[in-house]
Amino acid sequence: MDNEFEGGLPRGVALSWGLVKPPQRGPKREMSLKQIVDSAIAIADKDGLSAVSMNRVAASLGFTTMSIYRYVPSKDDLVLLMQDAVCDIFISAESESAHWREDMFNFVRTIVRCYLDHPWLCDIPVSGIPMTPNNLRIVDWALQIMNELPLNHQEKISIVVLLTNQARVYGLFKRDINRAIQTGVNTGSVPGVDYSATLKQLVTSERFPYLQPVVQAGGYSAEEESDNDNENFYGHEFDFGLERILDGIEHYIISKT
Repeated sequence: MDNEFEGGLPRGVALSWGLVKPPQRGPKREMSLKQIVDSAIAIADKDGLSAVSMNRVAASLGFTTMSIYRYVPSKDDLVLLMQDAVCDIFISAESESAHWREDMFNFVRTIVRCYLDHPWLCDIPVSGIPMTPNNLRIVDWALQIMNELPLNHQEKISIVVLLTNQARVYGLFKRDINRAIQTGVNTGSVPGVDYSATLKQLVTSERFPYLQPVVQAGGYSAEEESDNDNENFYGHEFDFGLERILDGIEHYIISKT
């Protein structure tokens, strides 16, 4: 199976929309595209995206590598399908609150949850606008939330890009911190807390006059957040940053009315 286009779409995108007919011939115990994608996701969740190969996916399903290629033409197409599959999230048909800010806050949190559940998503480079169905449902969800706001189409899409980028950056940050903890580079659950006592000695008022009082108060390493870390899975820094972004969007909306 080569990487020809289907109705003007790249093969991987066409596969995500169900526009490619499944193979008519093959091994006696036929597999499915969903089985292939699910197996690849399981491998990536366990060992990272680099561990995903057509050989390993085929072996996990008990098929030959060539039989996988009859369903998915390349690893790039497989990764595209994996990304779309994990974006198949529940989206309410109705607004969940009385204010767009609360709904948009939950929107971003939901996307972050995808990155935290599947850290390998951060390793997929952004190569263009979303074209697969579940990714487009996420865009549609954000537009539903902003439907009544006095914004034009371009402004709404720009806000979607801004907020989804925020989710991606935070997902990458949390993934790297979690890896540092797992590998022993940082053994604390909050970045920097293990070294806070040392920093309080090294960061002097003479050399760092503005940073020193912050370090002494425990604000630099977020010591005061460590006891409550399990209560807020996303973290104070995420909530604070997102609220300030939403402040800016709200101020912009008010300026237009």
